[in-house]
Amino acid sequence: MSVVPFNRATTAPAQVQYLTESFASGVLCGDGPFSQRASEYLSSRVGGGAVLLTPSCTDALEMAALLMGIQPGDEVIVPAFTFVSTANAFAMFGATLVFADSDPRTMNVDPVSAAALVTPRTRAIVLVHYGGVACDMDHFLALAAEHDLMLIEDNAHGLLGAWQGRPLGSFGAMATLSFHETKNFSCGEGGALVVNDPALLPRAEILREKGTNRNQFFRGEVDKYTWVDTGSSYLLADPLAAVLCAQFEDAERIQERRCGAWDRYHRELEHWAARFAVRRPVIAAACDHPAHLYWLWMPTPAMRAALIAHMRERGVHAVFHYQALNVSPMGESLGGRRGMCPVAEAASDQLVRLPLYSDMSADDVDLVIDAVLSFRGA
Repeated sequence: MSVVPFNRATTAPAQVQYLTESFASGVLCGDGPFSQRASEYLSSRVGGGAVLLTPSCTDALEMAALLMGIQPGDEVIVPAFTFVSTANAFAMFGATLVFADSDPRTMNVDPVSAAALVTPRTRAIVLVHYGGVACDMDHFLALAAEHDLMLIEDNAHGLLGAWQGRPLGSFGAMATLSFHETKNFSCGEGGALVVNDPALLPRAEILREKGTNRNQFFRGEVDKYTWVDTGSSYLLADPLAAVLCAQFEDAERIQERRCGAWDRYHRELEHWAARFAVRRPVIAAACDHPAHLYWLWMPTPAMRAALIAHMRERGVHAVFHYQALNVSPMGESLGGRRGMCPVAEAASDQLVRLPLYSDMSADDVDLVIDAVLSFRGA
């Protein structure tokens, strides 16, 4: 039986060559020549903000929390339906997390839910562009301006996406990117902090270099570097940046394959979904999305479980996604409770993701679609 995995990490023709070049150069630490190339590419694709490569998106989120100067008691609004890092990065520095529910059309933060959560203690709103489909940025920019809140984009899914023609990752004071194995562009583990507020950049460089002004020394701005602030080691090794450079050069092909699979799912499953009352992503006219993932929202948890089992029997690995953070053990210890975010809680039990990766063949997509179409319910 043919087997279609849920994910295969992205590869590009030049990445072995670039890895070889990186090791041959002897520059294996962070901010080497491939890091500079990758950062320049990313800056050009996210609106020109400064890009600092990090070992993970989690590290980038932690840097954002440090740069905000989070203090115990500060409230930060975060999605209930997201990976734990979105929340954990702020909780670990003492923030009071306030969980926002999801819009069932997109699984992004519901603007009405978020607006109702703002209090005088709210410092920031953290948005995740779920699946690379933009949040309603017009609403959130207005909300942040009205209450003087910092807007942070967890753009782990959304590199190359846009809202009203403006790149995702360019709206917040800071944004984060992920290059985990499951992302459109991957070096196994990796991330980046995008700094759109120039006032934050000098300290961001210091935090990333173990609390030293090493970057200023390399630029000739000081005659030696020393310990000037708190910080940690938040640099990506240059060979991993070499892998990213190869994939960025191959971005057109990678995105063409992903978008082709996504579009076929959306087109060819339309009538089946309507027949069985299955929800699918709703893409606003203002959105350009990078085809990061494709989801189906089954009418009941039993149908979700039955579909996943049915797909497995036909050699297709379909999976569920996040468990709502407000009802997780840690979330409940931080004030979350069941019923607080009903859409996110329901999605935890009913949402299914289909296989989607850059090297999917037309035959792979056929197998996935045929497996879904042959499902007739629990």
